[in-house]
Amino acid sequence: MADEIHISDNPSELRYELQVAGKLAGIIRYRRRPDALTLIHTGIDPSYEGQGLGTRLIAGALADIRRRELHAVPICPFVRAYLERHPEDRDLIVADDETPD
Repeated sequence: MADEIHISDNPSELRYELQVAGKLAGIIRYRRRPDALTLIHTGIDPSYEGQGLGTRLIAGALADIRRRELHAVPICPFVRAYLERHPEDRDLIVADDETPD
């Protein structure tokens, strides 16, 4: 299945998409900031749950954010949990200026 997975940014929809064999299987919705993407919600189609695709989607999105020299604001609980388990990506995190303390 690994060679059938494709992760890409869809800026017109403000989301990262994970496709499996050409079918949309998961998304990460985001808001754009000048220097960062606020990662709001991660969703995996129920028929693809339990296969580790959410983790792969987040890893792919963060790799793209790093490649573009941006930062991430992790609002989504699933993204936050991923970052707890992957300290190597925590350097991408910046605070959300729009959320009150």
